[in-house]
Amino acid sequence: MGDLHTDIRFVKGIGEVRAKSLAKLGITDLGSLISYFPRDWEDRTEVRTIDGLTIGETACVRAMVAAPPVASHIRRGMDLLKVKVVDDTSALYLTFFNQSYLKSALEVGQQYVFYGKAEGTLLRKQMSNPLFEKEGAHQITGRIMPIYPLTAGISQNTMHRAVRQGLDACEAILPDVLPDEIRLNYQLCHIGYAYENIHFPESTEALAVARRRLTFEELFLLCTGLQLLRRRRSGLRSRPCHPVDMSPFYRALPFSLTGAQQRAVDEAISDMCARRPMNRLCQGDVGSGKTMVAAACIYFAAQNGCQAALMAPTELLAQQHYHSLAPLLEQLGVRCALLTGSLTPKTKKSIHQQLAAGEIDFVVGTQALIAKGVEFAALGLVVADEQHRFGVAQRSALSAKAENPHILVMSATPIPRTLALIIYGDLDVSVIDELPPGRQTVDTFAVPDSYHPRVYNFIRKHVAAGRQAYIVCPLVGSADTIPNEKKAVTDYTARLQQEVFPDLRVGCVHGKMKATEKEKVMAAFAAGALDLLVSTTVIEVGVDVPNAVIMVIENAEQFGLSQLHQLRGRVGRGQHKSYCILFSDVKNEATRNRLKAMTSTNDGFKIAQEDLKARGPGDFFGQRQHGLPSLKVADLQCDLELMHQARRAADDMLAADPDLAFPEHRAIAEKVRALFAAAGDGLN
Repeated sequence: MGDLHTDIRFVKGIGEVRAKSLAKLGITDLGSLISYFPRDWEDRTEVRTIDGLTIGETACVRAMVAAPPVASHIRRGMDLLKVKVVDDTSALYLTFFNQSYLKSALEVGQQYVFYGKAEGTLLRKQMSNPLFEKEGAHQITGRIMPIYPLTAGISQNTMHRAVRQGLDACEAILPDVLPDEIRLNYQLCHIGYAYENIHFPESTEALAVARRRLTFEELFLLCTGLQLLRRRRSGLRSRPCHPVDMSPFYRALPFSLTGAQQRAVDEAISDMCARRPMNRLCQGDVGSGKTMVAAACIYFAAQNGCQAALMAPTELLAQQHYHSLAPLLEQLGVRCALLTGSLTPKTKKSIHQQLAAGEIDFVVGTQALIAKGVEFAALGLVVADEQHRFGVAQRSALSAKAENPHILVMSATPIPRTLALIIYGDLDVSVIDELPPGRQTVDTFAVPDSYHPRVYNFIRKHVAAGRQAYIVCPLVGSADTIPNEKKAVTDYTARLQQEVFPDLRVGCVHGKMKATEKEKVMAAFAAGALDLLVSTTVIEVGVDVPNAVIMVIENAEQFGLSQLHQLRGRVGRGQHKSYCILFSDVKNEATRNRLKAMTSTNDGFKIAQEDLKARGPGDFFGQRQHGLPSLKVADLQCDLELMHQARRAADDMLAADPDLAFPEHRAIAEKVRALFAAAGDGLN
């Protein structure tokens, strides 16, 4: 085999057809094949007796076929094969659906090892569709088996064979990017052992050793890349700002900043006075006052003769920012404008001219800000709201309108600081972990579906008092099933309107609506023209509606905790008492514990920690176009200590070899550049 870039089609046993299916999983060459790691492992090393099987548990059992298998035709398209097997302790009854060909494969008197979930009762134990092989074969039992994420046309067996072929093909060519010094200092195994035992572990101990090596390498390369990004950007120079008297701004506020807000402002101003451009994330819970931190930075920039631009993910949110910030800033002499896609060509042209001439100090907008023809006289500050709704490309496009402007990104998704530093790469992090005085807590209740009539009456009561409510339905299935989800939401809205609230004004928004149509409905809700808004999670990031006091979430178990918290943050924004009601009929303990976390605290950071414990960091990475390499093995909640070790190793290496010019570091340099280039943030 040539190298790790060898086309997957030429790996023994794969071919053209299978290669097309594997390509759907991102597997196109030998390197991506062996780096397609299992999502889980099944320990099939322990073999139980039939009597020792626990109902509900998946396990291996050694047993003999006691009688000829009996096949029967149940109905059209459904065949049944029943087999009785025994050991010295008891009998086990096996059922195979639509697998009548197994009748000749199971020989009476032959010992097999069966792997499946024990069902039935203590007196009559059963298994449905168990995997099996002859005793001693050790192909699918008697070992730890990898479980891979799959796609149509690819089975677990197919993946096992393909990966096996891949590992055998690259046995002699697999490079080890970690120098011996690092590997020995941190007690890491060789790369060949790691790949072999992450896929086909000899034991649970070997799996742990393999995973530790691959996790360390992954985090080490990530930390190295982030350090190089920081160094590259620390070498950039921006238009320097100078300290100014901020007291007019603070006097203009109708309230005093919290200690956390003031700290974030001070950190940002300190950055802006440095010679390198600010690159800071301001993260805080819903309602923590991030916008006022941005306002202070905008005022500071304007006093230094710099223009500022704030980019919001939707036109409605841009309008809201403009209407909340412009009155404050204009009384302080800051000239403000709103630039969105819906403006007339004439108005857009006028704003473009004023921006280019330096006659506007601060502009709020959507992606219209990065459109061709938008030029700034002296852009010095870029503010991006709801960072996870923007890709790196959009932020970079706005930044490119000036030479190294200061960047402030805001996120209402509270996540642990350590994780934030990784997710947001080279950004410094300010955390607003304090809510302003008087901010409403939202009373949260988890209730079964039988409570629907009571909740509907509760909504009616509050609407009669002049308030409004949201009802959120979960996003169902994958992208190709969204049309069905749209139908479900619209059908539910119609039923509510016709059968439950015929006298109320009910609106509906979902992800398949055109942006203009969606924003029209949300604007009507914000203006009080609708009493009830039924929605998918498109309202997770939306406008403030202080009059909305009830958030109802259907099938709450289908949402992550952080997402539930974001949705809950849509209410409690005004002076009226607010409520969040979580519907779920799921009884398992994990779901109950997750929903209990929602009902017991309004602290977004605590919620985020619980979400990480329950679901891992994948959701944070999966939902955001963060511009960083995705993590295949590492779990930032479980591997924090290893991450610190990897960071220390990266720091030591770069201290000795800042440009990665040493021969033993060239492979690392190439790997880091490739990783970050693939993620959209090149290091060249």
